[in-house]
Amino acid sequence: MKVAIFDFDGTLFPKETFPLLMGHLKNHPIHFQKYRYFFLRIFPVYLAYKCKLYPEQKMKEYSMWSYISAFGTTSKEELELFFSQIGAIMSQKLSEPMLDRLEQHRIDGYYTMLVSGAYETLLYSVTKNVSFDCIIGSSIPYNDEKLRKNSAINYIYGERKMEFINAHLSNEKIDWQNSFAYGDSYSDLNVLELVGNPVAVNPEPRLLEVANDKKWEIIN
Repeated sequence: MKVAIFDFDGTLFPKETFPLLMGHLKNHPIHFQKYRYFFLRIFPVYLAYKCKLYPEQKMKEYSMWSYISAFGTTSKEELELFFSQIGAIMSQKLSEPMLDRLEQHRIDGYYTMLVSGAYETLLYSVTKNVSFDCIIGSSIPYNDEKLRKNSAINYIYGERKMEFINAHLSNEKIDWQNSFAYGDSYSDLNVLELVGNPVAVNPEPRLLEVANDKKWEIIN
């Protein structure tokens, strides 16, 4: 089986997701008051990160946790509605070149995967009209159909992406040499190096340097 693995932020979706989520919360007619709670939690950590006192991945993971924690014990139904509203907007702004690649891979019989650190609920909402065989994202903890307050987020990034990909495909024989992976960030390097056809999409400087050195395909 050949696979085609797509990243989300900066790849299938051309921009970063989290700033949009912050704006959605800040301006939401019902949940806007939760923004202050989130901001007060994240600001010291973000400031430490900007001063190079806190690692980027840990800052992102803490941001994801703080964002969801601001919702307290909101019901699963209400939270899914919240994400569906921003997801509907984001779905209109997906990358046409990536959608074309995705469709071609499906026609060619590839097993298609969307693997991202974004909230899994958001990924399903954004790709409601886009066909993937598998979607893996950061899960939101619930208990009895309500958000489990202050519980850890299973944030998917870097090596964790590899763990989830390998676990999901553990029962399949994969033709990695003829498989594809698409990513924009240096943190996607492990996934890109897994396949015979890595593609750097609007790559950040560190990934661009690697892609040029290894003569990978680059899409800008």
